[in-house]
Amino acid sequence: MLQERHGNLLEVNIHGMTVEEAKRSLEQLLNRADAKVTEIRVIHGYNSGQALRDMVRLRLKHPRIAAKLICLNPGETRILLQKRK
Repeated sequence: MLQERHGNLLEVNIHGMTVEEAKRSLEQLLNRADAKVTEIRVIHGYNSGQALRDMVRLRLKHPRIAAKLICLNPGETRILLQKRK
């Protein structure tokens, strides 16, 4: 999983991963993301990325997730995070 940080935004690319690999990696990322990270932009693709897209949008659950936003770009999903307590 490729990661790039832009201030409070963390961008991750899960192309080429299986659904379970991507889910596990995103859960680990959510567990260890520091309190300054307020958003994660997940690049999952859209041509052959429906399984990854559906996992991110429908199956991925974590206490830190405040909202999931569907973008105009069908190959990405934005995840807004709650502040750490």
